[in-house]
Amino acid sequence: MSAPEPSKTEQRKAEHVNIILKENVSAEYDFWNDVHLLHNALPEVDYDEIDTSTNLFGRKLAAPLVISSMTGGFGGGREINANLAKAAAEVGVAMGVGSQRAALEKPELAATYAVVKDYDVPLRFANLGAPQLVPQGSKREYGADDAQRALAMVDAHVLICHLNFLQEIVQPEGDHNARGCLDAIRKLATRFRVVAKETGAGISHDVALRLKRAGVVGIDVGGMGGTSFSAVEYYRAKKDAYALKERLGATFWNWGIPTPASLQLASVGLPLIATGGVRNGLHVAKAIVLGASAAGMAKPMLEAAQESADAVVQELRAVIEELKAGMFLLGCRNLKELSEKTAIVQRPTSDWLEAAK
Repeated sequence: MSAPEPSKTEQRKAEHVNIILKENVSAEYDFWNDVHLLHNALPEVDYDEIDTSTNLFGRKLAAPLVISSMTGGFGGGREINANLAKAAAEVGVAMGVGSQRAALEKPELAATYAVVKDYDVPLRFANLGAPQLVPQGSKREYGADDAQRALAMVDAHVLICHLNFLQEIVQPEGDHNARGCLDAIRKLATRFRVVAKETGAGISHDVALRLKRAGVVGIDVGGMGGTSFSAVEYYRAKKDAYALKERLGATFWNWGIPTPASLQLASVGLPLIATGGVRNGLHVAKAIVLGASAAGMAKPMLEAAQESADAVVQELRAVIEELKAGMFLLGCRNLKELSEKTAIVQRPTSDWLEAAK
């Protein structure tokens, strides 16, 4: 008996992974290069005593790192998530899974996410999209029961609600209704611990305030600078000869608020996760100085997960060593001391902060 044909959602998720791995989907400018830290020529710190551990949403982590929400919901997603989860458990960092809509609609796909429960990941994030919380044509809207199922699927400690309207408006099959999302998030936040997460276009000060008032426990700024999902959808539309969506993807390739700027704009008294273009431990150090509680990494971990869990472990340990090296060169013994340092922010990132005042 032949295997059933994959659904359109499964095909799309597989395409996303393949495009991210094989094509240039990064923003054109690396905004982390605008952020500089002041070297301490007399650090007076023993490198071996530097402590990178932290608490995030009540969970102890060995380092302020999150393997960002990436995938699940298609055949290859199970192996990727298993490799990521095994590594996250071994190193002691947090991990999120990709949007779980696929498994809520097709329960046999739940195993591609639920595999993370096989490993003792110290902080696990479930994941639902804000567009799915409101009516989208004939599609049903998700509510508390769906959120509970998503959380239970991965035995999650926190629910991510992702804001991906840039991707949705460019995606051929995207959901275009955003009316009522904030109220839907507010309702979920009365029942669950919710983190709002952008997926590459950043969070402004006004949006951060609205999310805080809605009751979220944290914000992942998901700023511009890393993978552009507008670029990802550009390649999908190009492959399918969908000229208008291809044009939209190219037009909005570099749309959004840079991650370093979004960190400062979204500072409203909630824990912040810096995701978007974070590629090494020095970027993590810069993020902590700018006000982040942790930093999220996606593409470097996805690339390593294609090889093995050990490759992900090696990548995570390298990032932590880079973070420790940066802390040493700043004279910081722990993350609290690192967070008290001052960053020098140059143009064009500084222009974003100036314009927002």
